[in-house]
Amino acid sequence: MIVITGANGQLGSLVIDTLLKSVPASQIVAAVRTPAKAAALAARGVEVREADYERPETLRTAFAGASKLLLISSSEVGKRTPQHQAVIEAAQAAGVQLLAYTSILHADTSPLPLAAEHLATEQLIQASGLPAVILRNGWYTENYLASVPTALQYGALLGSAGEGRIASATRADYAAAAAAVLLADNQAGRVYELAGDASYTLTELAAAITQASGTPVKYQDLPPAEFKGVLLGAGLPEGLAALLAESDEGASRGGLFDDGHQLSTLIGRPSTDLATALGAALSR
Repeated sequence: MIVITGANGQLGSLVIDTLLKSVPASQIVAAVRTPAKAAALAARGVEVREADYERPETLRTAFAGASKLLLISSSEVGKRTPQHQAVIEAAQAAGVQLLAYTSILHADTSPLPLAAEHLATEQLIQASGLPAVILRNGWYTENYLASVPTALQYGALLGSAGEGRIASATRADYAAAAAAVLLADNQAGRVYELAGDASYTLTELAAAITQASGTPVKYQDLPPAEFKGVLLGAGLPEGLAALLAESDEGASRGGLFDDGHQLSTLIGRPSTDLATALGAALSR
């Protein structure tokens, strides 16, 4: 039995989509905070169980009988470490034979402040003694594609990444990697640095948007504090605005770059290139 936490989320649902191509739905458990919102998964034959990171008793029930568990990192930045600790302890109690965790690229050396909670979780997993595999996911291409409509509207793509190169991949690529690891043997003890095959700067992203849309877009690099202010002015919450500005600044120092091609090797195909992802976003 394979249990996926955060199964209602964008990444978790894609992992389940991929797993269903190879294993019966009866062998997959979708662990979600609100089961009523997972009716679509239940309709496909996937067992849905309540699993709230803030309520450890639900985790113990959700993981019962699990042989493999994918811990998709919590979306609640600042609360992740204790939430993940609860998952790890429940996995121990359930006798999980393999815990897979979605961390961040180069968590042990990353300049991104976002990496701190991921590294703390990796250390908790190691200390637990659970057989585990770490999936250090790079940046999602969708993180930047979300800015495309605004860039087209104003003819400017804003950021603080300077000329830092970003080796992003799509959520579907990372989901395929997670599924591949869950279906493979002998994964305990491995650490995968997962990133796209090709990289780009935000200047190059602006040029790609221009080429794909026919609308001129230029990249405007801003100091992180100014970029955060722009994001706040656009209505983003304080935490998310800070996270995006800090991540861009980290990208300027190489935090979102990797050229090891472990992602494409793991999934057995090239990662989705920027032009393809951009074309799909513009066609929606």
